[in-house]
Amino acid sequence: MRPSPVRPTIDLDAQGKAHGFLRLPWSHDESAWGNLMIPITVINNGKGPTAILTGGNHGDEYEGPIALLKLARGLDPKQVQGRVIIVPFMNYPAFRAGRRTSPIDGGNMNRSFPGRPDGTVTEKIADYFERVLLPEADYVLDFHAGGRTLDFLPFAVAHMLEDKDHEARCVAAMKAFAAPYSLMLLEIDNTGLYDTAAEAQGKIFISTELGGGGTATAASIGIAERGLDNFLKHAGILDGQPQHKPTIMLDMPDHDCFIFAEDEGVLEMANDLGDKVNKGDVIAYVHNAQKTGGEPSPYRARRSGLLVGRHHPGLISTGDCLAVLARVLDD
Repeated sequence: MRPSPVRPTIDLDAQGKAHGFLRLPWSHDESAWGNLMIPITVINNGKGPTAILTGGNHGDEYEGPIALLKLARGLDPKQVQGRVIIVPFMNYPAFRAGRRTSPIDGGNMNRSFPGRPDGTVTEKIADYFERVLLPEADYVLDFHAGGRTLDFLPFAVAHMLEDKDHEARCVAAMKAFAAPYSLMLLEIDNTGLYDTAAEAQGKIFISTELGGGGTATAASIGIAERGLDNFLKHAGILDGQPQHKPTIMLDMPDHDCFIFAEDEGVLEMANDLGDKVNKGDVIAYVHNAQKTGGEPSPYRARRSGLLVGRHHPGLISTGDCLAVLARVLDD
């Protein structure tokens, strides 16, 4: 396979702290020999594990970029034992546009792995992570939130894996992050995910969902910052023990946890995030916005659990994810 066209402007192995870019040639109407410049910071001190920390995998999710920008600015190399690679805006074009996907090629970074060195801009970035950065990592943390169209309880995420020893190491890192909730997440479809790429290479990988609505709050940013510090301490890259905060353990045992809209109209939630619901309870109604006089369509829980995610905008369309439930394992 041809080499990646992405070139870092800094030495990723040099000791100390360096701020630079991942430079990807990108010829377009406004710049014939132009480049896409993706910010990166590397902090390296002595021997130890390598952690790759990413935000902006989807461009309308902000807790990760904010926490990682602050870490890149404030972390002293003397505090580090090993190496920290920080990419606050993984899909930089999407982040700059405030969109989930890239305005250049429509690429969803988290559906583009393993990528291609001769593909679209998004595929070239994915290929660089797949073949260059991920092989260097021991620990990987990828920040997510609900973006403009979803809202979530703040939770850290690990996945069920065939290798149970590998799964246990990921779960330990998830618990160390110490979000208010910790979820064994069932993906709708894990094809093309950064998560799957990292796990397939045997990396200790966790992710998050820390809110949504296309913004970040003081509380969600605080969770991200504390969790980031805990994650690096758990990895042995920073000294000290993680700040163990209470976390409610959740899992998603089957696809009945997802409720998808079969109507379009105005969404009325009958329950709020964090509410416990029983199988058969009405979670939401969708009202017909084209005429008056009709009854709204009720949407019922297909299993008992906690409402951990919901559609965010007031209007909903057929096929949209309306709600997400999870089973409470302990309180």
